[in-house]
Amino acid sequence: MNFSRQIVKRLKKIAKNYPAPEDDETPRPPRPRKELRQGFATGTAAAAAAQAALYELLRRPCPDRVQVILPGGGSLSIPLNRHGRHGARGEAVVVKDAGDDPDVTNGAEIGARVWHLEAPGAGEDLTLLGGDGVGRVTKPGLPVAVGEPAINPVPRRMIRRALRQVWEEICPGEPLRLRVEIFVPRGEELARHTLNPRLGIVGGISILGTTGLVKPFSHQAYRATIASSLRVAQAVGLKRIVYSTGGKSEEHLKALLPALPEEAFVQMGDYVRFALKVAAHMGFLEITAAAFFGKALKIAQGFGHTHASRGLADLPELGRWTLNLTGDAALAQAVAGANTVRQTLELLTDARAGGVVAQVGDRMLAALRNYAGPGPKLGAVVLDFDGSPRWRGEIPGEVAV
Repeated sequence: MNFSRQIVKRLKKIAKNYPAPEDDETPRPPRPRKELRQGFATGTAAAAAAQAALYELLRRPCPDRVQVILPGGGSLSIPLNRHGRHGARGEAVVVKDAGDDPDVTNGAEIGARVWHLEAPGAGEDLTLLGGDGVGRVTKPGLPVAVGEPAINPVPRRMIRRALRQVWEEICPGEPLRLRVEIFVPRGEELARHTLNPRLGIVGGISILGTTGLVKPFSHQAYRATIASSLRVAQAVGLKRIVYSTGGKSEEHLKALLPALPEEAFVQMGDYVRFALKVAAHMGFLEITAAAFFGKALKIAQGFGHTHASRGLADLPELGRWTLNLTGDAALAQAVAGANTVRQTLELLTDARAGGVVAQVGDRMLAALRNYAGPGPKLGAVVLDFDGSPRWRGEIPGEVAV
């Protein structure tokens, strides 16, 4: 996140007007600093490599940089590390650049090989494979089916779009029939430092990304953004704000609460405790927080900061809640031993155990009350992984709304 000197001065004024709550996550305006550089996700790297490999397959000049269209609109120019044609295939490699938020895959080579599809057929056919270093899904509960390469849905669409972009430019009117293999040298080694082994993804890393970008992460800057957003809401006279954990949950909330103005919606990210404390401290009378089921469960279990680095949701505890509410020992055992939180929600849904989801919501509300104090009216929304509300609740505060 980028902050100008003017914003920094403004945040200092905010801090003077609102004495800081006594908490280790107190909002403090960021010091002027150099702008953080954003990078691109493994999914973007794979799409760029696939696009370049297709240029090589079709024997067309391949630029040193390719333009990848991003899911949210716009495009990104991605440099190529190497590219060429090798027999019947085109091949290209991109070096993943995570910007100023380096992760385990920063600097990793992400490659693609593209062949013409030899199987007979007249219609469009694009076969996407995972090569060396790309993990394979072995357990349910993930957005990719068991047995498939661990290339998430958004990167899959990005790869297809990147290939179609080149194909329609060079072969207009002809059906796109290709076999594409994504590979990651050292991917299996890198995967040992990720959650993939626990998730049942074997043999390599996952190809990920929802926006195509890796935004630089700064605790201080994110907290300052929350405080600044609240100040804007306050300046336009709002007494109610609605927190989401990110862009996707915010989109669903706006559809759920269409009467509220844009300024009412604030992304708190992982900073649940901080966001509730500062909003209550600034005098908002009504605070609603929404999260997908995985984040909601972590909030319900007492995580004031929900980032994965702070720990994972306690599925055995969710299993105990399930047993207490349903008396179904088999269901409780399945929930406790689930591979992912997504899978637990699928199990609870199939068993029509909505009471367990409601308990997660109730406990989430209790955690919000603990952070916000007795004053504001509080609401909570638990979303399923498609963004549909699975539970909504609220509790009054001591201050009249």
